[in-house]
Amino acid sequence: VLDNLFYIQGKLPEIATPNDYYMALAYTVRDRLLHRWLKTVETWLHKDVKIVCYLSAEFLMGPHLGNNLINLGIEEPVRQAVEAVGQNLDELLKPEEEPGLGNGGLGRLAACYLDSLATLEVPAIGYGLRYEHGIFHQEIRDGWQVEMTDNWLHLGNPWEIARPETNFEVKLGGHTLWDRDADGRERVRWIPDRVVKGTPYDTPISGYRVNTCNTLRLWKAEAVESFDFQAFNVGDYYGAVDEKVASENLTKVLYPNDEPVAGKRLRLEQQYFFVSCSLQNIIESHRQAGGRLEDLHKLWAVQLNDTHPAVAVAELMRLLVDEGAMEWDQAWHITVETCGYTNHTLLPEALEKWPLPLFARVLPRHLEIIYEINRRFLDRVGRHYPGDNDRLSRMSLIDESATKYVRMANLACVGSHAINGVAALHTELVKQDVLCDFFEMMPEKFSNKTNG
Repeated sequence: VLDNLFYIQGKLPEIATPNDYYMALAYTVRDRLLHRWLKTVETWLHKDVKIVCYLSAEFLMGPHLGNNLINLGIEEPVRQAVEAVGQNLDELLKPEEEPGLGNGGLGRLAACYLDSLATLEVPAIGYGLRYEHGIFHQEIRDGWQVEMTDNWLHLGNPWEIARPETNFEVKLGGHTLWDRDADGRERVRWIPDRVVKGTPYDTPISGYRVNTCNTLRLWKAEAVESFDFQAFNVGDYYGAVDEKVASENLTKVLYPNDEPVAGKRLRLEQQYFFVSCSLQNIIESHRQAGGRLEDLHKLWAVQLNDTHPAVAVAELMRLLVDEGAMEWDQAWHITVETCGYTNHTLLPEALEKWPLPLFARVLPRHLEIIYEINRRFLDRVGRHYPGDNDRLSRMSLIDESATKYVRMANLACVGSHAINGVAALHTELVKQDVLCDFFEMMPEKFSNKTNG
């Protein structure tokens, strides 16, 4: 602890603040995690394992220090060591900033799954967004809640490791160009309006009293070119950093207000950004390990935590068909066998859907892919239920009412091999009510996974 206080915090004990001691202790504990973490990765590389990738817009992890002390079984020796340098462990645990990267049950469930997967020694990676500002910091004034900015990163985060050398570009907006390759096969190029770079930050997630330590990988949005030197030179100081500001807005705050159109667009861009980064990362890792693209579904499982990451179905198809030059039927088989979908709601109005014009502006290529998925799927529905036009309308990926929408829950159901509710009663109601058409047609996809 004293070494880390000196060499990382750059402080002498006489002038060190309680936060300095907390950081020094956190790095001391993290050192013990890193050995398990890197050994876990090394084990994955040399064994034939299937890796669970848990995609979630929220991860409500809670404070890391106390959790890791318990999991590593070192709480008592750490307490003694801290007392030896004149500090109290309980006092150091109190002020730890909690990453407010979730809203409640959904984010806490995701965190519980990461803890459990590590404890059960199941190879897993949690993928999400590194929101600069979490849900909110609460103050009570005159008996009323006042919501303040949650600056959870302002004193630094000792648990994460930035990976700037690993980054992926994400396209947004623009249009598509259809062409034919040298073999005469139809190919599509997406010409975007803008490109954003995703940089990962990794946090080790320890299991309880085991050697396995899994990974939470959160993506930060950055500009591909963060500073316009020419604009700065001619006195356009704000314009010089315009691209940086616009790009970083993607991961600025958890759940922007989506009442205005700009908020809706930002939320859709957030969801696509972390999904695209994650899937690109999965494919690259698969290839680096010597895997063939055709075998992706045999070694990777992508779990969609509610509909926030449901655009993964269309994005994986894009990566396989457009980038990987794979035939549609083979790509579709791999996509369905890779993806699983967890439903969290029984309220039809809470099932996520995006206005068609907005979706077309942000993700033009994905809308084309969704149209093709829908055409093929509705052909299947029509063969199952001839003449049942009401059912076709209900099961379509596109809501054809006055304002047309893309139905993300329908996309997740069609593009996944497994669909689950989160409690026995909830799952039964999902089957009977909110997703009853899909259950009737594909009952083998449905199962229950109780929270906790």
